[in-house]
Amino acid sequence: MKIVVCIKQVPNTTEIKINPETGTLIRDGVESIMNPDDKGGLEEALLLKDKYGAEITVISMGLPQADDILREALAMGADKAILLTDRKLGGADTLATSSALAAAIKQLDFDLVITGRQAIDGDTAQVGPQIAEHLDLPQVTYAENIEFDGKNTFKVKKATEEGYQLLKVVAPLVVTVLATANKPRYMSVKGIVEVYHKEVEIWGFDKLHISEDKIGKKGSPTTVFKSFSRGAKSPGEMFEVGPEEAVGIIVSKLKEKYII
Repeated sequence: MKIVVCIKQVPNTTEIKINPETGTLIRDGVESIMNPDDKGGLEEALLLKDKYGAEITVISMGLPQADDILREALAMGADKAILLTDRKLGGADTLATSSALAAAIKQLDFDLVITGRQAIDGDTAQVGPQIAEHLDLPQVTYAENIEFDGKNTFKVKKATEEGYQLLKVVAPLVVTVLATANKPRYMSVKGIVEVYHKEVEIWGFDKLHISEDKIGKKGSPTTVFKSFSRGAKSPGEMFEVGPEEAVGIIVSKLKEKYII
């Protein structure tokens, strides 16, 4: 079995702030981490490798510093790592990002492509499904568990609002995984020692065999007009009353909000 896992380096959003003048994220001095949903997807791939045997290739698109999360993935147990980095890839929205990633994945041998459900710096949940569309492959989103029949079929447990679905899909396919699906393992001591003796392949635009108008800013139809922090909520009202009077107050407030 051969698995490709897409991972992204993102700013730790618990520490990030927004520039009030430009409306853009202030990334300076903010820790960069592997996107949590992607790490959940990587752990799912590693569990499949532990159970059935597999070769795992991790791939990321970003600045050269994204080498850090690729080496983290190698230390966790991935076998190969590819970094797509080129100035022509910069400024990409989800469509241009998925186009570049799909162009790279097309050149690899795989049975299963795993991505995280969404990235914490964008929360769009679009890149995984878009990759599936570019590759013309079946997809299962919001996965919690993946099983393999040892031949060519995967059974995927998909989370839904009502519960979950169990789906059988013939390979190759794309699956997006939730961060809560697994508790990611730590990097092994051996992996940490050996990881900097391993190669992270660097792929530029010329390696992707894709039109320049489909990547980077040229291939991005999305424009962010403005970003801003959500304001603090106004303080609530406190009432020290009995149960019957409390019911009356609640009903009146619900009517004010046109809820009832």
